Amino acid sequence: MISYEYPLNERIRTLLRLEDLFVKIAHFSAADAPQDHHVALLTIFETLEVASRADLKVDLVQELERQRQILMSFRNNPEISEEALAGALYEIEQASAGLLAMAGKIGQYLRENEWLMSIRSRAAIPGGVCQFDLPSYHYWLNREPDLRRRDLDGWIHPMAPIRDGIEIVLRLLRASGRPEPQLARSGAFQLTMAGRTAQMLRVRLAQAETVVPEISANKYALNVRFMLPETVARPRLAERDVAFELTFCSL
Repeated sequence: MISYEYPLNERIRTLLRLEDLFVKIAHFSAADAPQDHHVALLTIFETLEVASRADLKVDLVQELERQRQILMSFRNNPEISEEALAGALYEIEQASAGLLAMAGKIGQYLRENEWLMSIRSRAAIPGGVCQFDLPSYHYWLNREPDLRRRDLDGWIHPMAPIRDGIEIVLRLLRASGRPEPQLARSGAFQLTMAGRTAQMLRVRLAQAETVVPEISANKYALNVRFMLPETVARPRLAERDVAFELTFCSL
């Protein structure tokens, strides 16, 4: 199955973007090639840009506290594993403590590093990080992979509380809904929201389905159109019935 997630507000959109960026940083940092570490560093710059929202840390702390209170209400419930509950509460409390311990603006230590900021400004120019533009960066890329990886880890580690908080919130959000089987007649599906509240939609398709969902939603209606994944022409509606799973996720 392939899952497509569609955020219904700006806060969840930001969390999904940051989750994707943190995953890419981990992937490219783990490799050894200079090109991989170059991509990892550029992705750190992207993360800095997205995470610079002033209220991100406050949003995460408040959401984690809200989830902690909800989990606390399940204590002494015979249908809930006390061990699993204690583990979930500990994880939330550790993430909250890490966020509260973060001082100042997110990523300020990166902005104060003139060498990194010189790379960031040149990277905004197409082809702007060639060896003749940034010889010191060329030298860094030719160092031992372990030394480069140590630097990358040092640059991203202070943002680990943000990553951990996002991971918990999105995991709880994804687990909050139940998949419902649906059928898009002639490639199109419409549903009246009728008071439904959701922060994110998930559409799951069998991998064998050669279609891509285009989703639009507001508080009144949801529309899903399944398009043929054209790469050389304008996408066209798949004019056939498409079976899929739809999940409304809300914390």
